[in-house]
Amino acid sequence: MLTMAFVTILYVAGFVFLYGVIRIAVRHALEDLDARRAETLRPGPPQERPFAPERFLAGN
Repeated sequence: MLTMAFVTILYVAGFVFLYGVIRIAVRHALEDLDARRAETLRPGPPQERPFAPERFLAGN
């Protein structure tokens, strides 16, 4: 009977631990998502245009 109680406690503790790990992983994923969203919304330096157009030598 003691073995059954011990196994039950470990079983429940495993689910609690797994819930905590998943919760932390989701929190970090959402923080990364927010950071990437903020990075993409931030205006960057202006892009330099090339001197010659892309199709400059396309006619040859």
